Amino acid sequence: MIRGIYTAASGMLAETTRTDTIANNLANANTTGYKKDIAVSKDFASLLIRRINDGQDAPVIGTLGIGAMIDQVATIQTAGGMRPTGSSLDFAVDGKGFFAIETPAGVRFTRNGAFTRSAQGELVTHEGYRVLGQNGPLRIPDGKISVDGSGRITNGGIAAGQLRVVEFADERQLVKEGDSLFRAPGNGRPASGNVVQGFLEQSNVNVVSEMVNLIAGYRAYEVNAKTVQAHDQLLDKAVNEVGKV
Repeated sequence: MIRGIYTAASGMLAETTRTDTIANNLANANTTGYKKDIAVSKDFASLLIRRINDGQDAPVIGTLGIGAMIDQVATIQTAGGMRPTGSSLDFAVDGKGFFAIETPAGVRFTRNGAFTRSAQGELVTHEGYRVLGQNGPLRIPDGKISVDGSGRITNGGIAAGQLRVVEFADERQLVKEGDSLFRAPGNGRPASGNVVQGFLEQSNVNVVSEMVNLIAGYRAYEVNAKTVQAHDQLLDKAVNEVGKV
């Protein structure tokens, strides 16, 4: 009975983490460039069950699961839809690639291409972080600019720099840090995706699918909670009633 309580309680903890993950996805359904997370669960080491009183060569009956846990919260890097904005300082990456951003903590990477021009004439994010080009922070001249698929910036036909857009061989190594920024173990390689001007990438969260997952997680949590309750009642009877006999 004690084992049953621990097994069901571990399921409750796993579903709590899963629900928190789904809630965060829903909260960021309209965040530009947001990538959804999924909570990946696994079971604890299963117990091998053998027949008793048959010695060392007792036949194996099977295995017994003793609970579940969240193995990792993985980020899904599939692309979101493109939304036209008409702004010459909004960019999206069609295909693989991340914009390089200079932050106080170091270089970070993002799919959120909603940029603005600072008072110093630099291309920055809405948080004020400088957008990096091939040769450092980008300075944007006055007037309307044009950007081609490779990220080259021109103003009236005159070159004004090139966006630094990179990709990674293993995107699973990217770590979320908030504000749609990712930390990476290296600097990446030139991206194969194309830069699209005047568009922003929407989040890849499917609200309907996440709501279904949220309801399923709640039901799983409810089942585990009732299991804990049932084992608690059995334990109560074993101690207070059977124990008296």
